[in-house]
Amino acid sequence: AFEHMNHPQHVQSQAEQITADRVEQVLYHPANEEKIPLLIGLIRKLQPTRALVFVNTRRGTEWVGRNLRGNGINAAVLSGEVPQKKRQRLLSDFQEGRISVLIATDVAARGLHIPQVTHVFNFDLPQSGEDYVHRIGRTARAGESGHALSFACEDTAFYVPEIEAYIDAKLPTEPVGADLLADTAPPAPPERRRQDGKGPG
Repeated sequence: AFEHMNHPQHVQSQAEQITADRVEQVLYHPANEEKIPLLIGLIRKLQPTRALVFVNTRRGTEWVGRNLRGNGINAAVLSGEVPQKKRQRLLSDFQEGRISVLIATDVAARGLHIPQVTHVFNFDLPQSGEDYVHRIGRTARAGESGHALSFACEDTAFYVPEIEAYIDAKLPTEPVGADLLADTAPPAPPERRRQDGKGPG
């Protein structure tokens, strides 16, 4: 045992760290009914080439996706129920620019390593600082810069103190000006599902 174990090495793992110099973070405080107009307004203003939108529930991802598609934004929803073949196709379309916005929950986005994501939108703030760091870490990879825009609405604003404590920084805030709130069209109809409940063919 001494022959093989006489030079111990100390190895310590730690949570993903924020590289604040490469991720520009901003926090908005919209009313609940302003969230969809604000998201659409920001996407139209910023014109992201590849954006991830995080929503806390699968039902919420569907609602956001329908509103974006109803307003002419090429968006797709990635949920835990998406079959593997369709999931791979969506990711391929996203990476190759055929889809500019991908909407997902934390569960669906775990393990995704997509290069050149320019913007991350926290449509719903996550409950923990660790999840916040994981989300904004989807951008600013491999030396690139990125943008993280978060909505602290009436339902999620009380998560802000924990997130700021975790990252040991104050999130810069911007006002929700009328110039950022888009005039929105009705959401697109739900996607048709097959009778077996597995979604479109």
